[in-house]
Amino acid sequence: MNLASLTGHLHLSPGFEWIGNHYCSIAFGTATLVEILAYTIPWLDHILDLIASPAAIVAGIIATASMVMDLSPFLKWTLALIAGGGAAAIVQGMTVTLRTKSSGLTAGTGNVFVSSLELVGAVITALLAIIVPIVCVALIAFLCIFVIWKAGRLFIGRMKIK
Repeated sequence: MNLASLTGHLHLSPGFEWIGNHYCSIAFGTATLVEILAYTIPWLDHILDLIASPAAIVAGIIATASMVMDLSPFLKWTLALIAGGGAAAIVQGMTVTLRTKSSGLTAGTGNVFVSSLELVGAVITALLAIIVPIVCVALIAFLCIFVIWKAGRLFIGRMKIK
């Protein structure tokens, strides 16, 4: 969002212009590098997941609210909470689950691979959101529906076992 705003590809709603300044570029870039490096350390990635899970939901809410312009504040924040926070919660939940399973199967050594896939997925999603936003929304909607469907099947399967 920061880079898209700085290059004129994204107009932020009033009150969120701070996301598009050069100081935030430095802060966001530094945080991104630290997170990428930290997720390659098996025990540290679990500690970061404890912090990142609620932070990802808040970031999803803020990111959505920063792009919604022509709605009342009530609708803007409701949409941000449901769409932005919900999508962020689903994606973060998937990555935490995948990383936890990877740690269990590989004693943490497979987490570097999982983190690398997560990084590639994040970059592709960000680029798609800028270049072809409709395709990106469709892919994220499909991903959310798939995860909810799989979780439902898993839950129903566990209920049948008992």
